[in-house]
This record gives sequence, C-alpha cells and structure tokens, in this order.
Amino acid sequence: MAHAVVYDEFGGPEVLHLIEVAVPAPTAGQVAVAVTAAGVNPIDIKLRAGMRASKPITSARRTGSDAAGTITAVGDGVDGFRVGDDVVIFGGHGMYATDVVVGVEHVHHRPPQVSAAAGAALGIPVGTAYQSLRSLAVREDDTLLIHGGSGAVGQAAIQFAALWGANVVATASPRRFDRVSELGATPVAYGPGLEERVRAAAPGGVSVVFDAAGTDEALEVSLAVATDPQRVATIVRGADAAGIGIRAFSGGSPTPLTEQQLAWRAEALPVTLALMAAGHFSVELAASFALSEAARAQQLVSDGADGKVTLSP
Repeated sequence: MAHAVVYDEFGGPEVLHLIEVAVPAPTAGQVAVAVTAAGVNPIDIKLRAGMRASKPITSARRTGSDAAGTITAVGDGVDGFRVGDDVVIFGGHGMYATDVVVGVEHVHHRPPQVSAAAGAALGIPVGTAYQSLRSLAVREDDTLLIHGGSGAVGQAAIQFAALWGANVVATASPRRFDRVSELGATPVAYGPGLEERVRAAAPGGVSVVFDAAGTDEALEVSLAVATDPQRVATIVRGADAAGIGIRAFSGGSPTPLTEQQLAWRAEALPVTLALMAAGHFSVELAASFALSEAARAQQLVSDGADGKVTLSP
C-alpha cells in the first residue's frame, strides 16, 4: 500500500493526516510514479482552509499538484517514457503521496542537472510567472515592476523577464535584497514611500506591472506608476481586478484563463527544465519535510519561508 496526505474537513494545517491508499495500475495514457519530492504551494493551503472555492468535502480529499519522482509503470499508448525515467509532474492531483498515477500530459523528463526537490518546486510558480509575463507581452524594451519579488513566483518572473531583456524592479524585504539582485532585478523595499522608491529605481517609467503580493499598497502604487492599466496584472487579488481596471490571472478571478494562457502555463515547465539544465535558471529551496509532517510544511509556507518548501516521501 502507498500513503497519501488527506483532509476530511476545511480548517487549519492540523486537519491534514496520513492514510494508506491503493495505487491502481496506470491505464491508457497514464504512468505510475514513485514520488521523490512534492512541492508545497500556497494554493494547497487556501483550498485546505476553505479560502478558495472548491466542491464540498464528501470523502478524504488529497492535495498537492507538483512533484518529482521515478516512473514505475507505463500504461498503454504512452510513448517517450519508460520504467525508471526520472520525471517532474505539473498539474497533477494528490501529489502529497508516496506513489501516484497521472496522465502523461502532466509528466516531463527531469534532466540530471535538476534535483528532485528543485523539480517538484517548479510547477505552479513557473507556470504562473511564465503565463502572466507572456500574457502581458513583456519584451526587452519594457521596465517591469514585480511586487513580491522574493517569493517563488516572483523569483521565477524576475528570471524570465531578465532573460528576455527587460529591465526589472522588484519589491522585497531588505533582508532579501541579495537574492533579488542575484536574479537580475533592482530591489526596492515595500512600505511607506514605495512609489517614490520605484520612480527612483525606474527613472524612465514603468511599462508593465506584475503583482504577486496582493497588498493595497502594491495595487495603489501599480496604478500610480504604470503607463497602461491593461499592462498591470495581479495573481492574488483577482476578485478585485476588474473593479480597479487591471487584469487578473487566476487568484480568485471570475474570468478563466484562455486556451492560449493555459498553453503558456503548460509550456513553462519544459522551458524552465531546459533553462535549469543549461544553468540559466535557479530555484531557492527551503526546508524539506516527511509526508507525516505536511502540517508543519504548510505552516512554514504560511509563515513566509525563504525559498520553496517540499515534502520528501
């Protein structure tokens, strides 16, 4: 039998618990994967706490969408993968587990230069950052302001934009300035006087804004410095975006992603894995926890861990 983390009710991290589960053989178009690492994402916490809408809980609900591991079985009709391949999973379901079965469309080969923990840390952050910046048409003549530059999504966004030639300014706590600078952005401290600091860091003006923080301050400064509100987007305050005249990608937005935006999200992982293999993209890792300590892992994410928290089954 395998093991998986589940919850039977909405609530705090204490509702998470470990149970035994059966792992079916993969059917056509699926592979079975022994999980080596699973990524812990803020959306996992929001769903568990009932902060993000989901269906009523009628049975033990599994959690987690990003992971890395090794293929243990291959279903009919699957080409390009075989038993023993190291892979990364993006957009799966119930990845807080020792073993999973997943559609092959969610699976990508993991290069040897990318650790399992780093691979498991990529999915949602790089998918969100890549799709958002592509949707905002960020290019080399842009100056991009990123709110929340030291978070996992913010770090990915800095790296993509810098690789594309954009000038990047990113808000962060002063203790995180070194990391933000290392990735290719000019760091500015959030807090009173933010607008003036942004204008000083970007004397030529700000053409694009990507909000991964969601604070009132971030939104107010974004509207003050941006030249075009339609090139301002949030991934946190989606429910409020239309009312203030900016764009939103998920983050509670009532407007679903377009087919093109979903395609960009899917494209992000293989692009990033190739960049990592070539030494052009990095992931900051925080603590790793056993599956039985999933509650501690989620609490650390809620408390604002420096780097990506993972589980190691």
